[in-house]
Amino acid sequence: MPTLRIALAQDNPVVGDLDRNADLIRRAATAATAAGAHLLATGEQSLTGYPVEDLALRHSFVEASRERLVRLAAELAEDGNGALPVAVGYLDADGPIPASIGSVGGRGIRNALALIQDGKILFRYYKRHFPNYGVFDEERYFVPGHELHLARIGGVDVAFTICEDIWGGVPFTAAAEAGAGLVVNVNASPYEQGKQERRLAVVRERAAEVDAPIAYLNIVGGQDDLVFDGGSVIVGADGKVLASARRFASELLITDVEVAAAAGGDVANHSSTTMSTSLHVVSEGPAAVETRIEPSYAPELDRLEEIWEALRLGLGDYVEKNGFASVIFGLSGGIDSALTAVLARDAIGADRVHVVSMPSQYSSSHSIDDAADLAQRCGLHYSVETIQPIVDSYLAEIAISGLAVENLQARVRGSLLMALSNQHGHLVLAPGNKSEYAVGYSTIYGDAVGGFAPIKDVLKTLVYELATWRNEKARSLGETEPIPENTILKPPSAELRPDQKDSDSLPDYEVLDGILTGYVDGDAGREDLVEQGYPADVVDRIAGLVDRAEYKRRQSAPGTKITVKSFGRDRRLPITNHFRGKQ
Repeated sequence: MPTLRIALAQDNPVVGDLDRNADLIRRAATAATAAGAHLLATGEQSLTGYPVEDLALRHSFVEASRERLVRLAAELAEDGNGALPVAVGYLDADGPIPASIGSVGGRGIRNALALIQDGKILFRYYKRHFPNYGVFDEERYFVPGHELHLARIGGVDVAFTICEDIWGGVPFTAAAEAGAGLVVNVNASPYEQGKQERRLAVVRERAAEVDAPIAYLNIVGGQDDLVFDGGSVIVGADGKVLASARRFASELLITDVEVAAAAGGDVANHSSTTMSTSLHVVSEGPAAVETRIEPSYAPELDRLEEIWEALRLGLGDYVEKNGFASVIFGLSGGIDSALTAVLARDAIGADRVHVVSMPSQYSSSHSIDDAADLAQRCGLHYSVETIQPIVDSYLAEIAISGLAVENLQARVRGSLLMALSNQHGHLVLAPGNKSEYAVGYSTIYGDAVGGFAPIKDVLKTLVYELATWRNEKARSLGETEPIPENTILKPPSAELRPDQKDSDSLPDYEVLDGILTGYVDGDAGREDLVEQGYPADVVDRIAGLVDRAEYKRRQSAPGTKITVKSFGRDRRLPITNHFRGKQ
């Protein structure tokens, strides 16, 4: 059987930065050529970044994408990589771009892949299937393609597909009928817990259907509230993993794959009833492979390490790609801000993390001490700003009590952080967790203030798991545990009134998070949750809190998505909503 040396560029593009992204592709091509690769694939919309969202509706952006692709083709040849076929993801439109683009519902706009060689574009493949669920709404922008393109490279017919095509399957049926010896599937597939296992299962299923290896390439990096985890993989027709790339890191995966030789003849005679098929001959003779490359396999990550890496990369890329030199947030001595502090240190380095202790008359001495201890352990910039005089000045001018005074304290802290941000250019981080955002257990314009919320999609029970795991990891490396033990062990409290505890107003977090997982992530109804064993009165109360807090979440900062349904683009419920289900 012929052998193809395949290079998969698992890179980290930036949305809209066409020149930077083109440079990534050029560097990958130079490395692939030096390694003797016969084919280089780059990720879905690797030239434009993903998702481009409503940039797809801008005439100027589509035009810039198409023009930059043509220049990239010339640059690859100038770099000495012209002989290498390079698959590039980009944004396209049929024929001349209509002046009315954006006012016709995205008609004619394409999520596209081009195969480049010798300074020319050999063909343009248009994505057939569109995800239109969860964080995706590609049907808003794109229209599907109906032609599968195969390139004969080294005597092997290689089919090219894009992301959702592997889940929808029609292009793979066409590839099987055309006798493809290899299918390349380029992706921009965002992370969520357990998704890598589902991906691998569908890749194996399609490989068996096509009876040929599949090269599955995924991009890596953070983009607003999404994080792409890489994990590119090549799977044989028998389902065996032939090579795999790391998760959450850029990598050029180069692998020698034995593939079936082209049978010859007109592949159009084998086209599917749902897609026409075109063949483009690049090279007929067998590709030369003098010395075989040993396959590489990425280490597997356990559940908590995988989540940590997703959160770290999501925060780090948000800071870097948006040009912030540093971050700042309140360090209360509680578990949420402690986890955020360690996460920020891991993401961007201790010297760029500024934390502020802002005690009031209700702040316990142990919380103040725990905050200082953590800052010292992690080497963070630490300062103390006592808020009580500011709170007292408000109370001297306005008569408020109870919850209003509690919220005033949080809002004074938020104002201080924003003032320091304005003064020094820090990005303010909001350390709230998913459980709190769900039930509205945060103060809008107070502790919820910030430009990014790193643990917004992390339930409180998972916060504790991650804190314990991060300390254990530090011990295993012979390092100082970053989070003081007392921070993990003490009962959680907002410390906005005497002896306050979260348990005063919320059920045990194990119960709360179980209900939230069903109600928020699973869209379960009241009866479903009661059947699962949760008390009906508790379910009614929590569901009511979740529904009433929607207006707060609409105003909250973006945060890295790690669950099947994060707050934001995943979950879109009306603010004005009187439906409560059966009582």
